[in-house]
Amino acid sequence: MSSRLAYPLERAAHWDTALCLRCNRMSRRAVTRTVFRVASRLGDGVFWYTLMVVLLARYGMQALQPVLHMMLVGLCCTVLYKWLKQRTLRPRPYEAHPDIVASGKALDRFSFPSGHTLHAVAFSVVALAYYPALAPLLLPFTALVAMSRPVLGLHYPSDVAAGALLGIVMAGASLYV
Repeated sequence: MSSRLAYPLERAAHWDTALCLRCNRMSRRAVTRTVFRVASRLGDGVFWYTLMVVLLARYGMQALQPVLHMMLVGLCCTVLYKWLKQRTLRPRPYEAHPDIVASGKALDRFSFPSGHTLHAVAFSVVALAYYPALAPLLLPFTALVAMSRPVLGLHYPSDVAAGALLGIVMAGASLYV
């Protein structure tokens, strides 16, 4: 790697770690830790599966296309993030930095990208394309899921940003197709 590129990358890594540590310190308060653990747990899929069932119960067959769309995007996102994690092999923050404490359970071994954020953003984009009135529910929940990752010490902020960007791209591409 050229020295001109090395310094900016080192600075970015330093910033990423410092911001992750700052976020992680928030988890020292029991109430904060609990809120983000719940958001993270719901973001494991419980919230999204429940949303799909509620949409089907409320709108019947009209919700079938949006729900199938969400399921297909979710499957594609899972394949993408697992592939990326196996290529990047980035350790989780709590494994690489002793000052960062894991306050939640990791679903897999590697950090990059945040699968929770990727799915939350992708599901929200697709759901909002069909049901814009859900924005007051989905946008704050998606933000909580994304914030939970560095707060709980499970991801760096750059993992979350990459997950969000990939979620937008995946959902956007699915809506375009």
